Amino acid sequence: MTARQNVSEPATASLESVTEWWSTAVSRIRPGEILLRGYPVEQLIGQLSFAETIWLMLCGDLPTRAQGQLLEAALVAAVDHGPQAPSIAAARMAATCGLGLNNAVATGVNLLGDVHGGAGQQCMEVLAGLDRAATEGTDLDEAAVRLVADYRATRRHIPGFGHRFHPRDPRRDALVGLVGKAVEASEAPGWALRAGLALERALAEGRSRPVPMNIDGATAIVYSELGFPPELGRGLFVLSRSVGILSHAWEEKSGGARIKGPIPRPLLPAYEGPAPRDLIRKDPA
Repeated sequence: MTARQNVSEPATASLESVTEWWSTAVSRIRPGEILLRGYPVEQLIGQLSFAETIWLMLCGDLPTRAQGQLLEAALVAAVDHGPQAPSIAAARMAATCGLGLNNAVATGVNLLGDVHGGAGQQCMEVLAGLDRAATEGTDLDEAAVRLVADYRATRRHIPGFGHRFHPRDPRRDALVGLVGKAVEASEAPGWALRAGLALERALAEGRSRPVPMNIDGATAIVYSELGFPPELGRGLFVLSRSVGILSHAWEEKSGGARIKGPIPRPLLPAYEGPAPRDLIRKDPA
């Protein structure tokens, strides 16, 4: 038997196996046709908001008016937090280095990880855990108090609460208020709102200053009430913050500055290394 005969012949791929390789329920594209979750795109244009279209693409069908409004509110609330935010600062620096907008935006988005950008997902997981405890018969406030005590004992911060800049995040009340109205109108289940407020109460116990929820906590409540899984909650935050990243990158690019570093040029980073020294090489013995 020759070496050629030892090689297995590849199976002939059928047309169906090829077309099913990237099978999808999201869209169908054919000559003259674009279907998004089954809807012709020309019927969506002018009738569906961008937030409603996001819902359609992610969830597979149209949202109710209340669902669309809550999603849009959360997306609007998280678009930007100024050039001091690392993701936006990085995008602005990238824009001054001759990169295109796509590269500058990607630079900023790629900084959104567990520490900067991940608190919303983490808070959604915490809220789900509290809800499970309440479902199993534990008093919600007691579960929240125990959770806070556990985090404090291990010197950890509960994601979604407190802010290093704002004494009270101005986005918190607006979002929580909208969720409260949706719950009262039976347009949202209310479990995440109850869990979030229980955590807020527990964090305030024994403190002269409360620790209100921040944008991550407020949007975690919104996305949880809307039924999104935690990982998708982070994806929605990234989508929202991309708007601010794009805006800042474009502003910096339009300004014409070149190669802006993290601090103004007259300033230099503090140096903590050895004092200046001469290089004296000794020949080996």
